[in-house]
Order: sequence, then C-alpha cells, then structure tokens
Amino acid sequence: MTSAQSNTALNFIVLGAGAIGCYVGARLLAAGQQATLVGRPRILEPLALDGLTISDLEGFKAHLFAKDLPLAPNLAAAWSGSPATVILLCVKGRATASAALEIAACCPPGTPVISLQNGVENVARIQSTAPGLQALPGMVPYNVVMRRATHVHRATMGSIYLPQNPLTAQIAPLFNAAGLTTVLTEDMRAVQWGKLLLNLNNPVNALSDLPLRAQLLNRDFRCVLAALQTEALEALTAAGITPAKVASAPPRALPHLLRLPDWLFTRLAARMLRIDATARSSMWDDVQQGRTTEVDDLCGAVVRLATQHGTQAPCNAAMCQLIAAHTQGQRWTGPELHRALHI
Repeated sequence: MTSAQSNTALNFIVLGAGAIGCYVGARLLAAGQQATLVGRPRILEPLALDGLTISDLEGFKAHLFAKDLPLAPNLAAAWSGSPATVILLCVKGRATASAALEIAACCPPGTPVISLQNGVENVARIQSTAPGLQALPGMVPYNVVMRRATHVHRATMGSIYLPQNPLTAQIAPLFNAAGLTTVLTEDMRAVQWGKLLLNLNNPVNALSDLPLRAQLLNRDFRCVLAALQTEALEALTAAGITPAKVASAPPRALPHLLRLPDWLFTRLAARMLRIDATARSSMWDDVQQGRTTEVDDLCGAVVRLATQHGTQAPCNAAMCQLIAAHTQGQRWTGPELHRALHI
C-alpha cells in the first residue's frame, strides 16, 4: 500500500468467515467500516436470510440486518479492485496454502494479507505459496462461539496483536474504534508463541467434551495442559525464543499455576476463569462435526520446534495422535488422558 493510498478508506475482506471471521468482520461493519465476509455456504446462507448478531462478555450486543451484510461465496466475488483492500485471513491452518493461491490469483502483488489464525507457521506458508503478497502475522486472543447460526459471541477477553508498521498504524485505530482492542508490537513471534501456549488447551478441551470453564476447574485436565506447555517451554528455551505474556500469568508460570490445587487455582486464576459458561474450543466443534482439526498447527508445531532444537515433546506428539484417532461421542476423563500421555 503506497503513501498516497494510505489516505484512502480501507476495505477489509474477511477470507474464511467462521466464528472469529464473522465476529471481527461484523464489529467492523457495525462501526461503519467497509468489510465483506467470504465463507462457506453453511455459514453464509443463514446470514443472508436473517443477518448476524454479535455480542461479547462485557455486554455489547448488535444486530446487522441481512441487507447491510456484504457476503461473498469466494474472493473473486468480493474483490472490488480497490488498492486499499486488506485481506483478513481467518481460515484454518490446513487451508492457508490454498487460500494464498486464491488471493494471488485475484489480487495484485503487494496486497496485504493479515493472518488472524491460530499457530505460528501460517505467514511462512503464505510467503512460500504466494511470495508476491504482503503477508503479516496477527494474533486474536479470545474465544468466539457461534451460539446460533446467526449469532457469534466473544466468550473470553484480550487484545488483538499486530506487528508495528505503517499499515497497521492505520488499521489499529479502525479496529479500536470498532471495539476490537488492538496492540501493535515489534515482536510478533513472541506473541504468537505466547498464544500457542494457551491454545494447547484446545485439544484437551476437545477430548474432555466439557465447556472450557468446567474443564479448567478440573485439576486433572489442567495437569495435562501443564505437561503440554512444559514441553513447549523447553523447546522454546532451546530455540532461544521468549514467549510474550498474553494471559494474566507470565508464560513460564502457567504450568505451575495450572498444577495448583483447585481451591488455590480458583483464587489466583480468577481472570483466566472469566469465560462464558457455555464456551468451548473451536477444536471441540471440529471434533464434534468430524472435521479435520488444527492440532498439527498447535501440538504439531511444538513437536517440530523440539525436533529442530534437540529436545523432545512426547506429550504433544501423543495428543496429535489422540485427536486424529478420536471418534465422535467419545469422552476422555482426566486420569485417562494422564495414562495415555504417560504423565
């Protein structure tokens, strides 16, 4: 984006409008920004009929009528040719390469693509597949659930992180004005790894078949998460990466906090437990629907980092296998997971 274009109103295209994409796009639209949601028919068809309601943990609620909701079945239909277009990429990690090819086919070189995806490897995938694009990392900290097909709800707290540069300096005020609290940082790698440490709970939640808050109130499940995080922290140390603090507790304190007895954990982790009582991880939803999960972008990334730097991550490797072998309707207890991961 050139300096002349920087004075033009930005046009956002949300590619991969699931729960996160719908929430971010709808908050922008509700604040008067230009945004188009690109998604699958199962997501867009109900919205085209009944519009989209957005809400959050702090009590915000708004409804966008169908006539005010720009929807598109693919990027080609959404692309207007505006040089001030920013792609907000919200597809699952496994679809990043194909999405990058789609963007490169529709958009000119230099088009900004901000990855609002889980994991630490998506920007590298975009750059490898479509090196002409301007790929930027982003981090969305919170859990968003689809309460109904036409209602997305932010169920936890936190700020979006973007890298510090001239484009994001223009984007951040727009996000902030839309209620998408945004922080600019010089070290996105540290932020992404700090978030991945928290996302290691996603497969635990999926296997527990419990709402997030109920699962975190169970010490057995917390100890499984602590084991996954401990391996990740060892790999990060070996790699010379210091994860950023994106939760209420410092990253290296998280496993110790999680292993505390319930009575002490509930007192020290009150902010961590400020979660909508019905919220579950997106991986739980994928498991329930029989879809491929993001476990390789989370636990798999830990295993790859450990292998590259001479450490081991057997619990994370085992979790990848458990998710892959999981059958619909199966429910694991905390002690069962302890035995399966040899904790």
